[in-house]
Amino acid sequence: MYPEMSLTFHGGKKVNAEWKGFTHKTDQPPEDGGDHTAPEPVDYFFVGLGACAAHSVLSFIQRRDIPTDGLRLVLRFEKDPEEKRVAKVVQEIHLPEGFPEKYRRAVARATKACTVKRYLERPPEIETIVAE
Repeated sequence: MYPEMSLTFHGGKKVNAEWKGFTHKTDQPPEDGGDHTAPEPVDYFFVGLGACAAHSVLSFIQRRDIPTDGLRLVLRFEKDPEEKRVAKVVQEIHLPEGFPEKYRRAVARATKACTVKRYLERPPEIETIVAE
């Protein structure tokens, strides 16, 4: 079982999440009533998705003893103007110079191993209760 997460409120729109020994601070932009002193909660969602994919790519390359100099992953976001939300995320892998051609398709498939992506494909049930 995962450890419990505790969320506390710190004035305005500021919320801190305490989890696994780390404090993750959040806020909202001024247009949503915040002070923009920390990332928005949804920012952590996209950072988690990108970092997870990057770790999958990095692990793939490291297991093959391929140098990682110049390796990077860029996420590009396409918004749905009607729903005002991200509708598509494009993960663009920039491979190191001299990366073996035979691994190009496989390294792209490696992003499918990302746990965050798998949670999106099969989301957990979310239950809300009001504590006594």
